[in-house]
Amino acid sequence: MRRLLVETNVEIDQLRNFLKVAEHGNFTRAAEDVGLSQPALSRSIGRLEEELGQPVFDRQSRCVALNDAGQRLLVRARQILLLVDEASSEICDDGRTGRIRIGAIPTIAPYLLPRLLRTCRDGFPEASIIVQEDTTEALLKSLAAGTLDIAILALPIAFKYLEVIELFEEELWLVLPADHPLVKRKTIRMSDIASLPFVMLGEAHCLAGQIRSFCRQKSFHPLAVEQTSQLATVQELVSLGHGISLVPDMAKQIDTSDRRVYRALSDPKPTRKIAALFNPYRFQSKLMKAFLEKIREECRQSEA
Repeated sequence: MRRLLVETNVEIDQLRNFLKVAEHGNFTRAAEDVGLSQPALSRSIGRLEEELGQPVFDRQSRCVALNDAGQRLLVRARQILLLVDEASSEICDDGRTGRIRIGAIPTIAPYLLPRLLRTCRDGFPEASIIVQEDTTEALLKSLAAGTLDIAILALPIAFKYLEVIELFEEELWLVLPADHPLVKRKTIRMSDIASLPFVMLGEAHCLAGQIRSFCRQKSFHPLAVEQTSQLATVQELVSLGHGISLVPDMAKQIDTSDRRVYRALSDPKPTRKIAALFNPYRFQSKLMKAFLEKIREECRQSEA
């Protein structure tokens, strides 16, 4: 499978190198990524362009950009390499070895993935596990493109043609500065916090949308005074008295700080559902299916 059976003698490695240069927009960084010298990578791309009979990049002083031919090749190269990788996976599918690419959103990855990966590493010691942390939108695109096997996300998901397996539901806790007056309340309702300033994640994070949606159901819009890109920063800003927030249970469970306090909200408690998603139209190896079942088993045990 070294060469493509087409009218040219384009090699698989040349396509992989092409994709790396397209990704980085720079020969030096792409060469570091693929483990080649910059001159060797340049020669590989040069031979590719000779085979195709035209350039695929516009060379600039410090970067390169895809031209029209390169844009067309980008689509086909991804399709070809995906077919090659899937064929290799299917031929070598023994349920033990191989590669699993798993992704999760930032409000899940640092809290849930380490535990899952430890469990799966023990269950599949010969497998290679690659982790991707990104936004919901980016992970869904990776699933659709076949560059990701499993994504762990928060529902709901507005994306067709993906298989959804619900894992568990977790509570969203109100987090307050340790000296906040509401800390002494036995019961805290949404109406008690409607006028308070919120520290929120940015719009790219689905948790921000879920919090806003829950608040709208209670007939108010949270006043977001600050936005951050990490949940840990939200917690620290709350500790400093910048506002309040809602934090998933998995983040609360590992928080040992005495500078902030978590309280449950009533009528009803805000929650979010966590699910594993995969693309049923892509090849699912025995390893991936076993890996996914291991994740479900671990989540069931955690809930028990």
